[in-house]
Amino acid sequence: MGIPNDDVVLIQLPKDPSEPTIVTVNCPDKPGLGCDLCRTLLEFGLSITRADFSTDGRWCYMVFWLVPSVSNSCEIDWESLKNRLVSMCPSCLVPFFSFNYQQGDGNGSTTHSLIYLLKLCCLDRKGLLHDVTRILSELQFTIQRVKVMTTPDGRVMYLVFITDGMELLHTKERRDDTREHLISVLKNYCISCELQLAGPEYENLKALPSLPPAVAEELFTYELAGKEASSKELKSDMMTLKKATVTVDNLLSPAHTLLQIQCVDQKGLFYDILRTSKDFDFQIAYGRFSSSVKSYRSLDLFIRQANGNKIVDPKHLNALCSRLQEEMLQPFRVIVVNRGPDTELLVANPVESSGKGRPRVFYDVTLALKMLGIRIFLAEIGRHSTCDRQWEVYRFLLDDSHEFPLTSCRARNQLVDKVRRTLMGW
Repeated sequence: MGIPNDDVVLIQLPKDPSEPTIVTVNCPDKPGLGCDLCRTLLEFGLSITRADFSTDGRWCYMVFWLVPSVSNSCEIDWESLKNRLVSMCPSCLVPFFSFNYQQGDGNGSTTHSLIYLLKLCCLDRKGLLHDVTRILSELQFTIQRVKVMTTPDGRVMYLVFITDGMELLHTKERRDDTREHLISVLKNYCISCELQLAGPEYENLKALPSLPPAVAEELFTYELAGKEASSKELKSDMMTLKKATVTVDNLLSPAHTLLQIQCVDQKGLFYDILRTSKDFDFQIAYGRFSSSVKSYRSLDLFIRQANGNKIVDPKHLNALCSRLQEEMLQPFRVIVVNRGPDTELLVANPVESSGKGRPRVFYDVTLALKMLGIRIFLAEIGRHSTCDRQWEVYRFLLDDSHEFPLTSCRARNQLVDKVRRTLMGW
């Protein structure tokens, strides 16, 4: 009644490097599985060029066509990716009708990866924070929280809270290998490197210093009718692309509501849509994520409520369509503000209902700042709650320079544009 784990995830590497890699997942279904798989693909620096998937509520079949993201400079470890994807799939060696979808300790709680603290002291230079982030990504670590502080004598202290995708950081060998790799890559810039299990200081960093009300309103307020005004920093070519339509059809299928979606192609698009489906607790019975045509994507989703019924309540449909449009038009919020005498870059994105943040945001933002040659004086990651959702907020205090004067409106708009383009994969 089951299939071996080797057949749960199949990876077909292309003969031609210009062609996509095809990943097939065939396993029992569970709520939010598609979102979790897409999140992992995004975490590995991959973009979905096309996808087909179907489920009957008990068994799930998905096919992904994948290419490396534009900003990804790390080599893909396909074996590790396969192991990660298999670990997320419900067990296939037991009959699917007897599978317990609640994974955890048997008491309704879900197991979580241990969090470790990396303390790194370095001599400062441009792009150093992104280089550290890239190394951690190559080693399959996920940054959960970070605090970066620059001292007057030109040193930088990094407090980086990480989880290990390989779940091996509890071993001395993995910790030693990590330290040695960081020191060998950073070379003379690295002064000290310590790695240990995180203590209470992790909880203290969860909440950011409160945002001024005017800054919070600018960062989190979103209205479809005013999206052009809120995106005034975008260049004209980006504004042309910022369109999204969601069409609802309740007549075509007797058992499902059909959503037809068209929007600009961007990194993580499929993840954002499946994250929304997970947050709204509706099931996708069949879906097709078509290849990009003239920078646009088309999606057909046959959906139903968790109870198996079509979605016919107008209020529910309007809320769903509005949220989907918001996620397609503004998956990230990016603004530049004054923080006392300093310039602060703020980037925010929604947190999943499960509490997980979006992968590789810190990677992309630090890459954009490195390409612009902007030094980071202070960096923090934390959470902020609004009336209806939780956000992960990235705060960067930036050093001004003659090459990139942040007091200039033109330079600030260029910064916002560069960060958005890097996050979107453009």
